[in-house]
Amino acid sequence: MKRRLQQMAELVGARLQGDGSVLVAGVASIASATACDLVFVEDEKYLLPALQSGAAAVIAGEFAASASGKPMLISRHPKLAFARAAQMLRSDRSFRTDEGVHATAIVHSSARLDENAIVEEYAVIGADTEIGWGTRIGAGCVIGRGVKIGPTCLIYPRVTIYAGTVLGEWVTVHAGAVLGSDGFGYVRDPESGHYEKFPQVGRLVIEDYVEIGANTTIDRGALDETRIGRGTKIDNLVHIGHNCRIGENVVIAAQTGLSGSIVIENDVVLGGQVGIGEHARIGEGVMLGGQGGVLPNKVLRGKGVAFWGTPAKPVREYLKQLAALARLGKKR
Repeated sequence: MKRRLQQMAELVGARLQGDGSVLVAGVASIASATACDLVFVEDEKYLLPALQSGAAAVIAGEFAASASGKPMLISRHPKLAFARAAQMLRSDRSFRTDEGVHATAIVHSSARLDENAIVEEYAVIGADTEIGWGTRIGAGCVIGRGVKIGPTCLIYPRVTIYAGTVLGEWVTVHAGAVLGSDGFGYVRDPESGHYEKFPQVGRLVIEDYVEIGANTTIDRGALDETRIGRGTKIDNLVHIGHNCRIGENVVIAAQTGLSGSIVIENDVVLGGQVGIGEHARIGEGVMLGGQGGVLPNKVLRGKGVAFWGTPAKPVREYLKQLAALARLGKKR
């Protein structure tokens, strides 16, 4: 589906400059743009290449207000406006409501699917499942008993969602993710040395506008619930253990591992390969750098403060310690 540039300006909150009847259907880089694409420019030095590109229109900052040659969307935050435009155009393609349930899909008779939901080839939908308007279930997905998936979600192929998991609206789950699996909880018999499985009977709740990367795994609660807050973005190959509570607008980069019963407050940023021990708490707005480590039961606080290292410390303190170690090594 194509959208008129005037409509895109209204949707992303930008000021139109030029012909609003121009149609756009996608987004692209300046180098690869075609006649139906939008491109964006944050730095004035890239404005001329954008204007000379094959793009239909350009999103740019106020520095482009006097430019000519292509229709423009002028925004204080051109990269953000570009991202919003991309989401709108993706929605036009992804949430088609004319495909229905594929003949090879297996849907339990008690499942309740909105008439505009889409279920692709060889997906399996369990008993008492609910799937909302415009949600797409990709090929080969397995959706367990009693799962609830809200409207306009996008579940890519080969995702497995265990029984009782709840997803809000506009949730995106990429291929191979596993949601609601049992947590890693065992009790050791001191006499025999054997490990007995602790009950894993809680649930997993994913709130609205969450995105979950490919091959990420999120465990259900042991007795209560694991919860992922609204607007949180989780990269590929992340593991989140049972009973974790992740706040709103949290960003978690690839290969991060969270043990059980961790609390991550709102607006936290976790870099790649971060490791956090059980029952730790990361305060609101904390930034933890790549390969940083937090020991069990520890608390990190400091809105806007960057932490690094293992055990994690404010980055300035950590760098001072590294410098001191380097000087000590030279003396020896």
